[in-house]
Amino acid sequence: MHDFTLIATISMSLMFALGFGWVAARLHLSPLVGYLVAGIAVGPFTPGFVADGPLAQQLAEVGVILLMFGVGLHFSVRDLWAVRRIAIPGALGQIAAATAIGTTLSWLWGWGLIAGIVFGLALSTASTVVLLRALEERGIVQSHNGHIAVGWLVVEDLAMVVALVLLPAVASLTGTAGAPPLSDPTDIASTLGLTLAKVAMFIALVMLVGRRVVPWILDQVARQGSRELFTLAVLALALGIAYLSSSLFGVSFALGAFFAGVIMSESDLSQKAAADSLPLKDAFAVLFFVSVGMLFDPRILLADPLAVLAVLLVIIIGKSLAAFGIVLLFRYPVSTALIVSASLAQIGEFSFILGALGVSLGLLPPAGMTYILSGALLSIALNPLVFHLVGPLERWIRRHPRLTSTLEHSTPDPLAHLPVGTPVPDQHVLIIGHGRVGSLLAEAMHQAGVPSLLVEQNRAVVTRLREEGRLALCGDGAVMDVLQRAHLERARLLIVAIPDGFAVRRIVEGARHVNPQLDIVVRTHSDEERETLERLGVDHAVMGERELAFAMMDTALRCVGVSDAEAVVAAFRRPGVLKDPQAA
Repeated sequence: MHDFTLIATISMSLMFALGFGWVAARLHLSPLVGYLVAGIAVGPFTPGFVADGPLAQQLAEVGVILLMFGVGLHFSVRDLWAVRRIAIPGALGQIAAATAIGTTLSWLWGWGLIAGIVFGLALSTASTVVLLRALEERGIVQSHNGHIAVGWLVVEDLAMVVALVLLPAVASLTGTAGAPPLSDPTDIASTLGLTLAKVAMFIALVMLVGRRVVPWILDQVARQGSRELFTLAVLALALGIAYLSSSLFGVSFALGAFFAGVIMSESDLSQKAAADSLPLKDAFAVLFFVSVGMLFDPRILLADPLAVLAVLLVIIIGKSLAAFGIVLLFRYPVSTALIVSASLAQIGEFSFILGALGVSLGLLPPAGMTYILSGALLSIALNPLVFHLVGPLERWIRRHPRLTSTLEHSTPDPLAHLPVGTPVPDQHVLIIGHGRVGSLLAEAMHQAGVPSLLVEQNRAVVTRLREEGRLALCGDGAVMDVLQRAHLERARLLIVAIPDGFAVRRIVEGARHVNPQLDIVVRTHSDEERETLERLGVDHAVMGERELAFAMMDTALRCVGVSDAEAVVAAFRRPGVLKDPQAA
């Protein structure tokens, strides 16, 4: 008889994950909730099939490696640098606040200081997977608020990577790793120094040597023209670097995998590497979440509901309020503060990794991991509702001018108003948003000599535009007061170049109230949204994907020698033709 434990663990885990993930998606929840529930179903605390725990944990380690490899592969220094002034201090301040709250809560339970800090850190970091899905559903991944939220979480991820590096050293200092605790300050300093030296040596080796060697290996393998060989190279490098970094330098698999992704992102083939490794990464990521769910004892919901509720309140209320206050402190509008707060009102991957490492090192009691899992399940499930409340809450705040003034600072913001004495020409063009689309439109107006005024939430962009002699305001175009300060009643054209469909509708409604005769041009992402905007009074709704298709159509027809390509494209541009191409 052969032992099929590994096959049974993988197959049953994936089957349960598929079933519960599908149910979660049908209920408009994150599939992560389904995967965690699947882990509970195959875990030791529920009847029926029980997966092999040690095997599941090893599979989970592979999942951690591939998850961290993906984070490193998509890590963008450029995007982080663009929002560094808010993302870096904001994330670090929010981590400190959430850690303090979590530590205080654990102190009330009688835990030690180290256990409280580990527990607080686990509650302070949000799930990037959950965040990106929420932003994609609202269509604001590429908006300024979306960039801030993603940059904020990147900083959190980097902070958790540092925590993962330091936890084994802390365990050695306190004696929880099996060795006697260190009490001599010299021994403590040498232990920490040795740990940090190993990490520094590893990072230096990876960044100096790996950045040259790994892209070269990928390039050589890609020249062979074999997709299977290229995929094998990507996975071998990711897993190999993670394992060797742990064996030779004593760093975690997670840190090794993260830097494997960072150095692989230097290659021109990074996008192909990400695409080829995605299926395996997703499969093992599912096994990781299932293995985490296996650790959860659902009886805690009945045995200690108050503790679970307290953890949930720390995640949804405590750290979200901290983030809300920090964003407002940096003089960003309420809309930005609410988006960032909703983004952080959940915990995920790094919380599990950090909690599991803390338990394995003896720094965190097993009950701590149970509370972390409870908080993750409930907060991820409730996150869509939290995002749904952002709009109504912002409208309620805006209906109370004194509250709005207090939250957004009653002292005059020089960037929120045009400089005193600045003339605003009549019949100017008002452009909302100065991103990839809005910046090109603004430059076109400038080159054509058409007077324009920009409204943008990124303070650095507004400062730069003013230094260049442009008319620019810092603010949220969806706020009536901002539109009035931009002299919308005197404008000849309004261009809304932001990708957030919800905010676009509010801007259009406000603009029609201020200036009913105004021409309005907006960007949109679907026919349904375009029809909604046209009912609100939009004159021209431009759908990016449609315009891309027309441009490619024109190029393709010219390449194959069609003489009247322009006329063919013009025929397809007529309303309703794309729904019935024969009409062209």
